[in-house]
Amino acid sequence: MKKGIHPEYSETVIKCACGSEVTIGSTKKDIKVEICSKCHPFFTGKQKLVDTAGRIERFKRKYAKFQK
Repeated sequence: MKKGIHPEYSETVIKCACGSEVTIGSTKKDIKVEICSKCHPFFTGKQKLVDTAGRIERFKRKYAKFQK
């Protein structure tokens, strides 16, 4: 590697809005994120399925004749 062209690599802390902190190696200092694996609905299992504008009902009505 050439000297003097690479950014300084050091240990830093990633802080989430939920209060979780993770220590990693990075070229950036003090990274702040809004969502992490401890508070994201996909990882916590608290995911909600929202049917906006009745899309499921419209789909069922449209393809009901093909189910018979």
